[in-house]
Amino acid sequence: MNAVDRVISPDAPDPLGSYAHAVRAVGLVFCSGQGARNPATGREAGITHDDDGNVTAYDIRVETEAAMRNLEGVLKAAGTSWDRLVELTVYLKEMDDFEAMNEVYASRFPEGGPARTTVGVRDLPAENFVEIQAIALA
Repeated sequence: MNAVDRVISPDAPDPLGSYAHAVRAVGLVFCSGQGARNPATGREAGITHDDDGNVTAYDIRVETEAAMRNLEGVLKAAGTSWDRLVELTVYLKEMDDFEAMNEVYASRFPEGGPARTTVGVRDLPAENFVEIQAIALA
């Protein structure tokens, strides 16, 4: 293994910019933030549009589950797993969605999860209302 190995997962949507899904270094895996974009369709899960293509509604539970599935694909491609997570950062476009996001999150960690911070942000890329970034043991 090189000092830094970049990871691209076939189970997560292609990055929207010049970055890797994850980087392995010093015994850790640093995962880029994953949103709700479906790797097969390129569209965010849980989004409703009007006839002009504008977002009219979203389901944060569906978005959170999709983001977690994408993150799981990145972890797998990096040679690690859900149970080796050390820290997660959850970015929410609307902090009013915290409770619903947290219900989905808690379903993945019935016995308690890794360290976590949740941050409200003004905007996220594409049509994401949640993005999840992670650090795991390699």
